[in-house]
Amino acid sequence: MRLAVGSDEQTSLTDMIVREIRRLGHEVELYGPLLGHPLPWPDVAQQVARRVSQGACDQGVLLCWTGTGVSIAANKVPGVRAALCTDAETARGARKWNDANVLCMGLRLTSEALAKEMLDAWFNAQPEESEAENIAKVVEMDKLRQAG
Repeated sequence: MRLAVGSDEQTSLTDMIVREIRRLGHEVELYGPLLGHPLPWPDVAQQVARRVSQGACDQGVLLCWTGTGVSIAANKVPGVRAALCTDAETARGARKWNDANVLCMGLRLTSEALAKEMLDAWFNAQPEESEAENIAKVVEMDKLRQAG
């Protein structure tokens, strides 16, 4: 799987997340400070979300201080379902019930152990067939928003 990963700052947590994603066998595209380029959180979120929306990357991972800003910004990009997750069960549920395609985390409260748990949950969960109708409704809402 190819993942776009971005943050508005590079920290030991972001470094660990990139290492862990690679250790799990995924390809990684880096954005913002993770690539050595200062970039505000809305811009990082937009870049990662566009890569996912365009299909150039299968999924994305975004981080900012609380995770809220990048999740809001990413969800402005058509086709993106970004989920702000604070624990493994929320990450698992976001994949299972919402077919979320961008995992958002906060730098402030996420420990390395918690981030690893969330990544494991995220990558091991698949959308449930029983939720297909609900996910389709959200996709349709996104199309209506685009049509304006």
